[in-house]
Amino acid sequence: MNPIVQKSGLSVVGLLVAGGCALGPAVAAQAAPVQAAQASANQNDRHAERILGVDYQAQPNFYYCGPAATRIALSAQGKALSQDEVAQLLGTTEAGTPSALDTTRVLNELTGGKYRTTEIRDSVARPDQVEQLRRDVLAAVDAGRPVVANIKGTTVDTDGNPHSYEGGHYLTLVGYRDGGDMIRIADPADPALGEYWVSLPKIANWIAERGYSS
Repeated sequence: MNPIVQKSGLSVVGLLVAGGCALGPAVAAQAAPVQAAQASANQNDRHAERILGVDYQAQPNFYYCGPAATRIALSAQGKALSQDEVAQLLGTTEAGTPSALDTTRVLNELTGGKYRTTEIRDSVARPDQVEQLRRDVLAAVDAGRPVVANIKGTTVDTDGNPHSYEGGHYLTLVGYRDGGDMIRIADPADPALGEYWVSLPKIANWIAERGYSS
């Protein structure tokens, strides 16, 4: 069986024990859309920085991270759906959203078919997988498409804040800086921060054994 399907489902037990796709507020929190960063004036550094404008919403319960992250990605492309509508399309249940294959399918159904699924099957991302993620994020964000990633485990952002989802989680990659060395995250489980920066290798290792839609 494809590892992306085997390992991407969320279990209620895993969430309760390991703190995966975390419980959001009863009502989805709203944050002001982020304005897209100006493109670099230097033609030789055209991938310096870009942040897409999105309509951030926190997930309203412990298992809606997939619908929330997918909805954030859709909002950058002018698609105004509710999390409930996205959840129905994804097949989300209290066990979660099955895999990145489902986020890719729904994103393509609603935006014209340019998304594809990429797996990182190793437990730690190889250098070539890190570079593939860089290329995919740059290409997707430059085309106005946020990336939806299925992640697991713990990482620390550039401000030193830890983010732990041992049971699994979905979040949205909405921008980059420093040529893709740093990735902007919109995290539906963390309305207190909403968005934060994480280094590219940390993101790749967060995705390890799972996949992403770009």
